[in-house]
Amino acid sequence: MTGRELAEAHRLIRAARTEFGPRSGCDAELAACERRLGEPLRVALAGTLKSGKSTLLNALIGDEIAPTDATECTRVVTWFQQSATPRIQLTADGRPRLLPVLRTDGQLTLDLGVTADRVEKLEVFWPSSLLDDFTIIDTPGTSSNSRDVSERTLALLAPEDGICEADAIVYLMRDLHDTDVQLLQHIQDQMATGTGPLGVVGVLSRADEIDGGHGDPLAAAHRLSRDLADAPELQGLHQSFIPVSGLLALRGQTLRQAEFTVLRTLAAVPRNDLEAALISVTRFTAPTSNLPVTEVDRTRLVNSFGLFGIRLAVSMIHAGIADAPALAAALLRRSGLDDLRRTLHSQFGQRNEQLKAYSAMASLQRILARHPASEGLSRQVDRALADTHTFTELRLLSSIRATRLSDLDRDLATRVLGGKGISAHQRLGLPANAGPAQRRDAALRAIRDWRNRLDNPLLDPLTAATCRAVARSCESIVEDSRTAVR
Repeated sequence: MTGRELAEAHRLIRAARTEFGPRSGCDAELAACERRLGEPLRVALAGTLKSGKSTLLNALIGDEIAPTDATECTRVVTWFQQSATPRIQLTADGRPRLLPVLRTDGQLTLDLGVTADRVEKLEVFWPSSLLDDFTIIDTPGTSSNSRDVSERTLALLAPEDGICEADAIVYLMRDLHDTDVQLLQHIQDQMATGTGPLGVVGVLSRADEIDGGHGDPLAAAHRLSRDLADAPELQGLHQSFIPVSGLLALRGQTLRQAEFTVLRTLAAVPRNDLEAALISVTRFTAPTSNLPVTEVDRTRLVNSFGLFGIRLAVSMIHAGIADAPALAAALLRRSGLDDLRRTLHSQFGQRNEQLKAYSAMASLQRILARHPASEGLSRQVDRALADTHTFTELRLLSSIRATRLSDLDRDLATRVLGGKGISAHQRLGLPANAGPAQRRDAALRAIRDWRNRLDNPLLDPLTAATCRAVARSCESIVEDSRTAVR
């Protein structure tokens, strides 16, 4: 799908509204379909309890606006959307009302005023560059002791009767549990029927706490993320698996000069003395500590950075970082957040028009199934959904590690399927200034190579489907190149 398919989706929805009329029982649903075409993509954050979703959300947005403590707010689905000014709206018992925007120690404080079971929707409108491109949906942790809390997440991500409201899911895991596998498999099953999201990105969360935060937990997190990406139980259930420390990423965007001053003071302490104090939170914050920093400042610092974050920041200061902005940038680089942002942009953000058009057409198709329309309109909607190569690419990116391709061919297939970006030169590994003829020739060579692989009679179905899809992606590049030459 391209921009013209987005226009076609608008046309078909308007045709349906005209056919049914403004007083029909489905006009509100049709209007919602049309509004969605103009909205950012919806990305849901999901995972088990204490997986670090709220901290990661704060890091993505660059501000501490998602509550991380166990309050009523963490028991409801919360939508974070772009706005020029902060605003919070709660819908409960059928009535929307604004909540006050209050901050305590730099963190947003939400007082719902009602119990979680009465909340129909909680929306936080906030100025953020990320929210220009994505609406972020924070979901309650699954495997909660309270069954109704988990059910709110399941109703959004895997509704029994309806379409998932999220276009993509970022699924956070700390290690491999049956609960994660079962939910991801359920989501994948819905993706196969066209009612689920269009892709899942796996995140190894709280990466700074791997191995108890001792040694080099970020290096250990990268090793564990590779193991999880290759785990047989997760094959085909995600498109990437990225280690991220939400805490380091958040501090990299909110670091204050006062915090840097405290860290610099700690960096001047003899290393053996500081390491002894950093053995545990209790020892570091003890009133009897001989560290040249007040107990209040030490407590604030460990709450903000964690023990590993303090060690890492001090080591960076020892290595020559001399001011707060440089330290903030270094923490952000180490956190893994940029890798997650690039993945969201390359796999979903660059396809935003196609994905929104598909979601709207899938919803329209279900509406027409409940409210029979003219045969001509239904056929047009079916045709709009028939061009599914974009979604074939996304599904195969999720399962590409389960193919029998070599590591080199798997990397090539990932790139051609748009895993590193969807422009022709990114797919083909060419310079950005490559002309139409150069792109066409490279695509034709790739088509021959991937079709030759299909001659192998021993190819399993998944590997064969991947080879066919890669060749089809290259054929689209050839077609576009010929148009450009004309």
